[in-house]
Amino acid sequence: MAGADEPPESGSVSILMVAAGRMLSRRVEDELATLGLTLRHYGALAHLSRRPELSYSDLARRVGVTAQSMHATVRALEQSGAVVRSLPGHGHAARLEVTDHGRHLIAEVGAAAERLDQELFGRLSEEERTGLRAGLHALAPTPGARRSGPA
Repeated sequence: MAGADEPPESGSVSILMVAAGRMLSRRVEDELATLGLTLRHYGALAHLSRRPELSYSDLARRVGVTAQSMHATVRALEQSGAVVRSLPGHGHAARLEVTDHGRHLIAEVGAAAERLDQELFGRLSEEERTGLRAGLHALAPTPGARRSGPA
């Protein structure tokens, strides 16, 4: 019988992707925890670093959480010094800005991701990694990304 951390024996790509996704999620969360972050924190930081004008609702949608959860996430990022909130005049939304500390955390996450990529996918050839990356982008395209091939 397979152990709890072993993927199910299946030829189904969907089942294998779910098993791989769970394993990868645990590994990434463990790496982020060493930096005092969660995937939600990192998602908010990454989006804000590119688009500081995002509202809490927009940010929550992009990260895949409720607006209430995003408020708690931003509070935690503020308390850690990764984000500051500027409060413009009456009737204007607060602007959330990533601090130098937040940019440092983003860079640290990038370095951790590179280490994980090498550890987990280092035995794949560059061609295989490129194919895997292209397949994953086709399954879950990033907003604004251009798709190649037939639509």
